[in-house]
Amino acid sequence: METFKSFASEIYTVNESSFRDIALKLFAFQVANNPVYHSFVTQLGVSVEKVRSLEDIPYLPISFFKTHEIQTGKWIPETIFFSSGTTNSNPSRHLVPDLQFYLNHSQKCFEHFLGPITDFHFLALLPSYLERKGSSLVAMIDYFITKSGSAHSGFYLNDHATLVHTLGQLKNDSRKAILWGVSFALLDLADRYNIDLSQCMVMETGGMKGRRREITRFEMQEIVKARFNVKTLFSEYGMTELLSQAYSISGNSRFSCPPWMRIICRDITDPLKKGLQSEMGGINVIDLANWQTLSFIETEDLGKVYTDGSFEVLGRLDNSDLRGCNLMIQ
Repeated sequence: METFKSFASEIYTVNESSFRDIALKLFAFQVANNPVYHSFVTQLGVSVEKVRSLEDIPYLPISFFKTHEIQTGKWIPETIFFSSGTTNSNPSRHLVPDLQFYLNHSQKCFEHFLGPITDFHFLALLPSYLERKGSSLVAMIDYFITKSGSAHSGFYLNDHATLVHTLGQLKNDSRKAILWGVSFALLDLADRYNIDLSQCMVMETGGMKGRRREITRFEMQEIVKARFNVKTLFSEYGMTELLSQAYSISGNSRFSCPPWMRIICRDITDPLKKGLQSEMGGINVIDLANWQTLSFIETEDLGKVYTDGSFEVLGRLDNSDLRGCNLMIQ
């Protein structure tokens, strides 16, 4: 019988050739030890022994995180993350057995793409997240701020004047400054200040949260790049229900996954048909870091997956609930 310890030891040694085998082993383990997932797979009539590929795996609709406690094995959660959503919506709840694992793991995801956290100042503009409790993003960024060891790192909430002053001070600093903001907050800053951030990195996450008129991701990116004089707008793709994050750092709007995460695209008219490439479909996520909750999730995002494993996020499914990361389809 596999144990949690065996999956914990394998997650950071996974590579392209071993991912499938580890994922299938984890699938069988979660079917056996996660009551909600077991019931879901059983209702679909899927036999664990006949699942031989990543496309064969049943992916649990993300809405289950709103109505059920998604837990593999028996343990007491150390913390619970809640999705942002809207004021009157029913938020997703992600039970987390080990907060420090999540924080350390988020650091590994970031550093996989961008290098040591101590090479950066983290200036966060996340007003909607700071206004509520249980945000996985706030927990992650707060950890990055602390680990960076920079006196300039911090949450700037709505204090745009101090933020702009600090960014000016750091313009020629030996460390790179990252302005990490939710989309509507970056646009609010761009409305008030036409500043040169060409020596900084601007990292976008999330959407409008009902604060501004919904626009396409492309429109948002073009406005921010023009107002801040940056050639590349970086992006982070994460959600309450995942412990891993993907990043877009090339400027082409494509996200790349760390080795322990993978995107599978499904046909939006037939969710059991999976493995689409370069076609728009629903995004399914495999996150091996979710071994104690659920690693196989059918999201409500629309996107495309490419042959190199990168993916785009193009919008939301029409009938899905409005969530915090919503941006209209292009």
